[in-house]
Amino acid sequence: MGNMEDAYELQPSGASDPLLPTSYPAAGPFKPAYAPAPRRRRAWLVCAAASALVIGTSAGVGKLAWDRKDDLVEAGWTVDGVKGWIGGMVQDLTVGEDDTVFPTNIGYAGPTPTGTEPALLATAPALPLYTPGSPLVPPAQSSIMQAWGNLSPYYSVKSHGLPESSSLFPDHCGLDAVHWLQRHGARYPVSGDNGPARIARVLKEARAGGSGWTASGDLEFLNNWEYPLGAEILTPFGRSQLYNLGVAARLKYGFLLDRFEGRLPVFRTESQECVRLYLRLALQQLIISRMLKSAQNFASGFFGIPAEEQYHLEVQIEAPGFNSTLAPYYMCPNADHQGDAETRQRLAQWESVFLKDARKRLAKLVDGYDLTIQDTKDFMDLCAYETVALGYSAFCNLFTEKEWRGFEYRNDIQWWYTASFGAPTARAQGMGWVQELVARLSHTRLTQFNSTTNSSWHDDVHFPVNDPLTVDFTHDSVFAVLFPALNLTNFAESGAPPVDHIPSHRSFIASKLVPFATNLQFQVLSCTDRAEDDETGSWWPFAGEASATRTSTASASAATDDDEQRARTARADTDADADAAGSTTKYVRLILNDAAVPLTGLAGCAADDDGLCPLDTVVSALQTLVGETDFVHDCFGDWKYKETSDGRPAR
Repeated sequence: MGNMEDAYELQPSGASDPLLPTSYPAAGPFKPAYAPAPRRRRAWLVCAAASALVIGTSAGVGKLAWDRKDDLVEAGWTVDGVKGWIGGMVQDLTVGEDDTVFPTNIGYAGPTPTGTEPALLATAPALPLYTPGSPLVPPAQSSIMQAWGNLSPYYSVKSHGLPESSSLFPDHCGLDAVHWLQRHGARYPVSGDNGPARIARVLKEARAGGSGWTASGDLEFLNNWEYPLGAEILTPFGRSQLYNLGVAARLKYGFLLDRFEGRLPVFRTESQECVRLYLRLALQQLIISRMLKSAQNFASGFFGIPAEEQYHLEVQIEAPGFNSTLAPYYMCPNADHQGDAETRQRLAQWESVFLKDARKRLAKLVDGYDLTIQDTKDFMDLCAYETVALGYSAFCNLFTEKEWRGFEYRNDIQWWYTASFGAPTARAQGMGWVQELVARLSHTRLTQFNSTTNSSWHDDVHFPVNDPLTVDFTHDSVFAVLFPALNLTNFAESGAPPVDHIPSHRSFIASKLVPFATNLQFQVLSCTDRAEDDETGSWWPFAGEASATRTSTASASAATDDDEQRARTARADTDADADAAGSTTKYVRLILNDAAVPLTGLAGCAADDDGLCPLDTVVSALQTLVGETDFVHDCFGDWKYKETSDGRPAR
């Protein structure tokens, strides 16, 4: 898109103009977008009980559900009724395992030799860029798909401030381990009466109320439009995102499986309201979690089908009262009221700027109904949601490129203040996952459980600290809180986003940071201190195959790939033995959506073209950050909201 940062300026208000547009209901608390939709007591109690009874009593969870039988009865259930429903659910889930009508294992499989595990990061001169789109029908201005904030499909980011870096690991470095964090794929809107579902209800009620509104021109399709979206679960496109990312991960990191020595990798995900029961017309509908299905689709792409025997999938309960670093908001009550009113005002003020012209233009196309700013914003949401759910949306072409830039910036404002650097509980919420990252990087087991960590999962079976590959699945809000929790200050460099114009330089762009299927990898690398021109070195992933090196591959492609010709920043000597030929130093590098992230916000990490920082320095800096975070105060303390820019309450 073109540069239109100066196109939005806050215009002076007339004496009779309201201070803010009526984009939001006058009454009722504002709920930050990152916070889960309000859970009815019955919903999460049934979820917890169902999870417990399905998992069984091996971990003692079954007893927990039984102990809460009085709560279930109070919520309108009988214990026998719940047990009977769960028994039927389990039976339904196993139907077909012994199906003899359509058998699949009939023999005659043919040859099944397996080739060498791929190691694309070591063998390729460059990696392909992932672009959003297929099989979706892009809007007329296809680039607007990258302007939907957290609703944008994941795409490869060119740079996070390191324009000369490559998503390949640097020459003369070998990969020891990778720790992958993955958001779920594209989903339907969250449950509730806000967002896209709201405008559908409002229009329906207006017509039922006798207004008899009609739309014309570009909005003529609205006359026969009916709300087509589900809620919460993955869309078909969302499933494909995770499957494809699993395939990409196998191509990049498959060789790490050879280092498991007979063990299986452990993937972690959440239940995400593991089951939801609808009792309408005596119909029971089971909806499987988008978090569980994201993990399973990723695993299917990574391992192939069937994947179940090739890895362990750890499913943590995501509900109030259960600790989980992948859903930390449930154990941080202050996250529900961290400047809600102020954020509502900021968003409304910016919407009055960037949607003013669009509302007037579209209002002329609707006779008998007064279109509001909120309605106009909901149309933009519908564009994103319908596209990732249905493949195409007529709402997308209602807006100009300039207006889509404004929508993108609205998401930046929202995510900055509700879940990231401008959210006073962000560091506290991210603290638990950072503690787990330190345990993995340092190969030491956690002994303190003073945040959202769950001691029940921290043993050698469920949380191995020596595995060369780990994969966690979580939500966009967890990515957002981790940016300040990890002190990734380059994303906060431009400061808090103003609400009257788009600044010329923006370091915090939600569509680059938290889109659907966003992913990051912490790579642990062993790097030699100088080039070995005629040897592959210990980093080469294929034992006994020293005839080809990435150095020679990169040299052969240098004529067509300028990135391979760049000069590396000289790295400081961090080891007393580094002067010896062939000595190695361990480094950490962070990759977010295929681009390296500077680690200069971590104490002791110097600027580096490739984003490398010595492992010991990273571990020490993260331990310091954890020590500086007061989880109890930030999540449970009685403090008043003040604007902040580091993810902690202002003091």
